[in-house]
Amino acid sequence: MPLTYCLNIHRGETWSENLATLRGVALAVRDLVSPGKIFPLGLRLSAAAATELDSPERIAELRQFLEAEKLYVLTVNAFPYGRFHGARVKEKVYGPDWRTPERRDYTNQIATILAALTPEGGTASISTVPCSWKRWVRSWADIPIILDHLTSCVAHCATIADRQGRDILLALEPEPGCLLETTDETIRFFEEHLFEQGAVYLAAKLRIATDDARELIRRHLGVCLDTCHVAMQFEEPLASMRQYEAHGIAVPKIQVSSALRTDGSAEALAALRSFDEATYLHQVKAITAGGDIVGWTDLPEALEELPAVSAQEVRVHFHVPLHFTNAGVLRSTGGLLTREFLTYITRDPGRHIEIETYTWDVLPPELRESSIERSIAAEFEWLTANF
Repeated sequence: MPLTYCLNIHRGETWSENLATLRGVALAVRDLVSPGKIFPLGLRLSAAAATELDSPERIAELRQFLEAEKLYVLTVNAFPYGRFHGARVKEKVYGPDWRTPERRDYTNQIATILAALTPEGGTASISTVPCSWKRWVRSWADIPIILDHLTSCVAHCATIADRQGRDILLALEPEPGCLLETTDETIRFFEEHLFEQGAVYLAAKLRIATDDARELIRRHLGVCLDTCHVAMQFEEPLASMRQYEAHGIAVPKIQVSSALRTDGSAEALAALRSFDEATYLHQVKAITAGGDIVGWTDLPEALEELPAVSAQEVRVHFHVPLHFTNAGVLRSTGGLLTREFLTYITRDPGRHIEIETYTWDVLPPELRESSIERSIAAEFEWLTANF
């Protein structure tokens, strides 16, 4: 089973910094969780890092390093285009979005790099922004632009498969507040847009029949299911998986992660204040006594308004380590990662499973008592013990 962790937990915006991380902390993690064995990598490449890496000399250097250390690149997180650590990120993480040629060209570059690193007959995946931040899409006129750019990437991946014998799979990652947020929204986007107008666009690009284009979309474009994001919608990961499969939508990549969970008490809201930090966007969803789901864009506004809401349960988009159980009144959504779900997702040995807890640097100090390497190793241990 291909199981890795996302290197977006580590700082590094250039390829030189990324390579230093691979030679240092990533090898230390490998030695803790899989000593002496072949170990997959979940890279995070910014646009700057991808441009720096995209040369025959650097690719050759990386391939030599991977072979010597028994490593291979399984997947790339191409969601954050720009800086991701040490500065205010918030909603900037969604831009440039799929309305822009910059996002298309960056993703195609990642696919080209992956093709050079993937053995013939192999498969690699790329997770990406779920089209856009919902507030940025002001008109349905934006949808054809998004479809044009996405199908350009599908065409690029199909050409790689045809000429090089490597399958590169692009996976849209639904997230709270984005154009694709819930499972139902994502299914509708695939069925009403990608499989219809998108297939027409792709057919024209490749000069093939629309039905053949639709099959190429199914083959090269799917969903990255992040279990933290699913939990934020008060959905069940297993039910979400089954919905996608029932509609013929591929889920080539799963990011296993947990959100913060608590109740609406004054004690709980006070405890959440230690998670209010300025780097990342921490969307909040709450379910009321009447069963309604209400939401906020970020934690500060939620903390202001939640006292007036009769919240039975509150969930915060703050990735906490998988082995985190509780801190007083605070819990996690890790209970949704049931043995049934974990067994289900491992039925397909070609599915890429990635631990993703990128928030290490901004966790409260009491949750960072061990080293980052040992914390990641503890997540592997927790996950494998629950399969």
